[in-house]
Amino acid sequence: MSVNLHGILTALVAPFASDGTLDEQGLKNLVERSIAGGVNGLVTCGSTGEFSAMTHEERKRVVEVVVQAAAGRVPVVAQTGATTAREAIELTRHAEQVGADVVMIVTPYYEPISEEETVDYLKTVAASVALPVMLYNIPPATGINLDPALVERLVTEIPNVRYIKDSSGNMEQALQLIHHLGDKIETYIGWDVLSLAGLLEGAAGIVAGAANVVPRELADVYAAVKDNDLAKARALWNQVYPVIDGLLTEPFIPAIKAALKIQGQDFGQPRLPIHPASEETTERIKNLLGQLAERAVSAKN
Repeated sequence: MSVNLHGILTALVAPFASDGTLDEQGLKNLVERSIAGGVNGLVTCGSTGEFSAMTHEERKRVVEVVVQAAAGRVPVVAQTGATTAREAIELTRHAEQVGADVVMIVTPYYEPISEEETVDYLKTVAASVALPVMLYNIPPATGINLDPALVERLVTEIPNVRYIKDSSGNMEQALQLIHHLGDKIETYIGWDVLSLAGLLEGAAGIVAGAANVVPRELADVYAAVKDNDLAKARALWNQVYPVIDGLLTEPFIPAIKAALKIQGQDFGQPRLPIHPASEETTERIKNLLGQLAERAVSAKN
């Protein structure tokens, strides 16, 4: 399919069975849940997807399953970054071969590298495929910030860089990407609580882990913004924001999986070293989801 990347992209969690192995049927169910919720695309093997806790073979299999399950209904973005260029090229070429629409490349997340090393790494990996590339900027995890000046250089030097997911949590930086580089690269907000603010400022979309839990709610916010019904967008956002804020206030991956289980969708526990959500956290999330349901009913009446 030709790439029509926009809107709400679910940063899929990785479902694990009770024995800790990849739950392929659970992953298919998760894809169906997001698509039924009206999201515009899927992102696999991101940080919410616990990619660093999986082997390369598991990461490859996750991409295969998601592409097959999506079946061309929405674009699939595969995160293929690694600690070395050689590993990243292997994962990136595999994603292209099995039908991913876009590859998202995170910078090495163990050894901090210089700007020249960052450019060389991204240029080398991107050149290994013909697919569009989404840069993945998540400085809290990598220690490397792809600031607007560096992004402009990367777009100039790497022909297939088309998008950036900015998970810096820095709205000032996001604004600079959107307004200063909007003619060169499309910005996707990767910090869920900034979703509405980013969309109102002109972001192309949102890559949201929270979309695992509230896909329809986020899809509706995006649709209202696209329809230029800002009053509706703000009202919808006010309904769902407390849940998203609550998920981000807790350790994010356990919180997402706890929320899904509360909703009747058990996708297993995180892999060590990440612990499951505590009973206290689970109870807080349950209350937030209950309040969301109440607000939705109240809004309809």
